Amino acid sequence: MAKPRRWLEWEAAQARDWIAVPQATDDKYSRGVLGVRTGSTEYPGAAVLGVEAASRTGVGMLRYLGPRKVGALVLQRRPEVVTADGRVQAWLLGSGMDADSRSAETGKQLQKALRQGLPTLLDAGALDLVGAGTGARVITPHYRELAGLLARSGETVAVADIAAEPGEWAVRAAGLLGVTVLLKGSTTYVASASGIRLTVSGAPAWLATAGSGDVLAGILGALLATNAARIDADADALAALAATAAFLHGAAAHRASGGGPILALDIAAAVPATIAALLA
Repeated sequence: MAKPRRWLEWEAAQARDWIAVPQATDDKYSRGVLGVRTGSTEYPGAAVLGVEAASRTGVGMLRYLGPRKVGALVLQRRPEVVTADGRVQAWLLGSGMDADSRSAETGKQLQKALRQGLPTLLDAGALDLVGAGTGARVITPHYRELAGLLARSGETVAVADIAAEPGEWAVRAAGLLGVTVLLKGSTTYVASASGIRLTVSGAPAWLATAGSGDVLAGILGALLATNAARIDADADALAALAATAAFLHGAAAHRASGGGPILALDIAAAVPATIAALLA
């Protein structure tokens, strides 16, 4: 895709082009398999929410490979999920984890996934491993997480400074880390190391609710898996998919809210109808 010199607002007309619609010849493998290592004893709900959202975004199969106890909760909610290891087309890592308290084994498994060179989304407790990857990577921090990540890279910045100029800090982080950055906020900023700059705005304020970010991660993880071939052909596709995920997230929140309060699961449940309306 062309690299805009200024920020480009990502809307329905652009987003619909990045929804992989299955054909009659497709099966669950060709539609995309997403590998997921998320959740923890402290935050099991993050895994449930991310898996729920990914499942409803159109992925062909989902392999959940996180903690066994968390996996049991995932299966209670989504019995379609596979908990056996195997080939995947993309990874979703880190939601519901804490980098400071994760076990050595969890860290080892996260790095193993990153070394496969597949399209990968790093969230929350996997953000510190961004440098361990070799493939197309997108990170999804909020302001405080981005400040912490930049500090690890030798760039000291206050959270208030990022809040004052989120777009510029997203661009700076993308260049410094060599990844695509989806910086969460009332306006979402997506910046790639190659110079793409996209914004997504207009989501309802009700979207600021616990677990909403985990739903966004699940949506984007599914889009990475279903569009893995496009990412292989053009690494800049990652930015378009990140913006599309943010657009779907906000549109599903509008649909679920109807002007009133929503919970994270409400957003995930509204994703299929949101995609149908977008394609129509």
